[in-house]
Amino acid sequence: VPVVGLGTWLTFDVGGADSPQRRVRGDVLRAFLAGGGRLVDSSPMYGSSEEVVGAELARGGAPAPFSATKVWTVGALAGRRQMQRSRELWKVERLDLMQVHNLLDWETHWPALKVMKADGRVRFIGMTTSHGRRHDDLEAILRRDRLDFVQFTYNLNNRDVERVLLPLAVERGTAVIINRPFDGGSLFGAKTARPLPGWAAEIGCRSWAEAFLKWIAAHPAVTCAIPATSKVAHVQENVRARAGPLPDAAMRRRILEDYARA
Repeated sequence: VPVVGLGTWLTFDVGGADSPQRRVRGDVLRAFLAGGGRLVDSSPMYGSSEEVVGAELARGGAPAPFSATKVWTVGALAGRRQMQRSRELWKVERLDLMQVHNLLDWETHWPALKVMKADGRVRFIGMTTSHGRRHDDLEAILRRDRLDFVQFTYNLNNRDVERVLLPLAVERGTAVIINRPFDGGSLFGAKTARPLPGWAAEIGCRSWAEAFLKWIAAHPAVTCAIPATSKVAHVQENVRARAGPLPDAAMRRRILEDYARA
């Protein structure tokens, strides 16, 4: 899976099939896939996002993505129905990754996900959290069970996962998806209004967005970061972070220190 994926929270929850917003999201999705991106992440929580992704993929003309979505409900029967509905909305024979969204009723859904994987109805299974919530619960689950993927928040403003969850994921052989890599846009502002520092050229960055993504992707535990956007220019900028060298540990410290001082 390439190190830059595509999130759909808020950005792909748009109107009907003929709406201008829907067509723009289709352009974003196709630009992402054309630029070498692969993992697309969604959830039933995200309104019409799954429907939009599936409808735009059905138009053809783009490589198939690595389809990642979630179960976000309470109860076994509701979970099974929701996951089946997600597959139908994505219009795929089999989803690549099914995750328990924000650990909601995970004790019920996790056994069902393991059966689905064993039966070949989904390739990989995992769990997610965001905004720094329930890290202790996720740590306990990771220590007790085998997860193919785990997803949580990590960015220059939110580094709590460096202490336990990122090292633990490496120890447990679990792939890591990073949500909110731009801290919901909060990384941008006065600090990024200035020109990029000299280190940017050393790692082939032309924008702060690329630098932020490379800083995340360079962590040895990270598999993929999933910024969300509704603009083609921004998704093209994001996928450029796949190119060129990643910062080493010393360079990551320089980026962090330089951003903190700004």
